[in-house]
Amino acid sequence: MDLTEGPVVNVTEGPVASVSEGPVASVSEGPVASVVIPAHDEEAGLAALLAGLLDGAAPGEFDIVVVANACTDRTAGVARDAGVRVVETATPGKANALRLGDEAARVFPRVYADADVLLTTAGVRALAEAVRRPGVLACAPRPVLDLSGTGPVARRVHRVHEELVAPSRGLAGTGVYVLTEDAHARVFPLPDGLVADDGWVHASFAPDERAVVAEATSVVRPARTVRAHLRRRVRVRLGNRQLAELGRPVSASPLRLADLRLLVRARRVGAIEAACYLAVLALDKALARARRGRPVSWGTDASSRHS
Repeated sequence: MDLTEGPVVNVTEGPVASVSEGPVASVSEGPVASVVIPAHDEEAGLAALLAGLLDGAAPGEFDIVVVANACTDRTAGVARDAGVRVVETATPGKANALRLGDEAARVFPRVYADADVLLTTAGVRALAEAVRRPGVLACAPRPVLDLSGTGPVARRVHRVHEELVAPSRGLAGTGVYVLTEDAHARVFPLPDGLVADDGWVHASFAPDERAVVAEATSVVRPARTVRAHLRRRVRVRLGNRQLAELGRPVSASPLRLADLRLLVRARRVGAIEAACYLAVLALDKALARARRGRPVSWGTDASSRHS
């Protein structure tokens, strides 16, 4: 889709989406990466993300597109105030927003970032450099959990979960992933109604084709309460089921009780933390069984948003 001839884009698969143009790139060689940010009522988190992305960036270094989908707040205004391009659509849903932003993006590699994470100029540079390595098609930053304001049980659960999944970290769960042009051809267009876009991306590449870039971090705010965490976990399970039905299952090593015991013995997690994790895990599985057969729907969790 060519956006250079005017400010309005007619989207053939949905309602009209309006596009606001930001400043023209002044970097002689052009942007080093496009950054696509789908955002639904994310004015507070988006402001922090854009501030981090643009602090220290040269004018025009990044081609940033914010897709404000079904917003009722100042998400689009915050993006315009920051001087980045904006696509607005009345259609809710992350998959649709990602498609619109992707159509508007101008260069590769492309960074796809959730609006509620924090990412820096240096982080984007490191990610763009990583996918220039031979054989690397996709990459993600190393996530850092912001547990401020999190309840005591939820905090313990997040700490244990992070310790368990860190050794096999992939492209999911970081709030950010990056695709080369060749990688993009495997991923897009995203299926309608896709819930776990990061899982879809992760499952599209072999382990030697994807990388976690230690030099780049994304600050992720997990669910603040056990109830919100359980809602997210049920959604993750349903999303994984959807991926399997779409023929792109997520292959990951199962988390075993033995792994948790090793963490406790090594004193990387405490016994109380492990007990909290196991109790919430049991609730998670029970809720997933109760919801089996129900449709997977798009939604958001406001508990972890920036205040």
